[in-house]
Amino acid sequence: MIQITDAARDAIANAIAGAGQPVAGLRLMVQSGGCAGLQYAMALELTREADDAVVEAGEVTVLIDPQSQGYLLGTTIDFVSGIEGSGFVFDNPNASAGCGCGKSFC
Repeated sequence: MIQITDAARDAIANAIAGAGQPVAGLRLMVQSGGCAGLQYAMALELTREADDAVVEAGEVTVLIDPQSQGYLLGTTIDFVSGIEGSGFVFDNPNASAGCGCGKSFC
């Protein structure tokens, strides 16, 4: 469904390790908003939903709700660090356009 680079996997593992409590995984979702119409969102989840798509990447689990699955099919998630900051980067073949921040698409 999605690809997770080693850098993204490591960043997710660090976030989970810093949660201070057991988590089921990192939820990746698409929500209305952002400057291009849709935006990516992430949150640590304590439980899995029965209809979640589950993506295992080494020791980390990514959960995707049914409404977001179609938007994310084939997406590669990376994590980059640079002079301008660090964060997750999405290479989404389903996006027809995006914005400069890389967090919003349509």
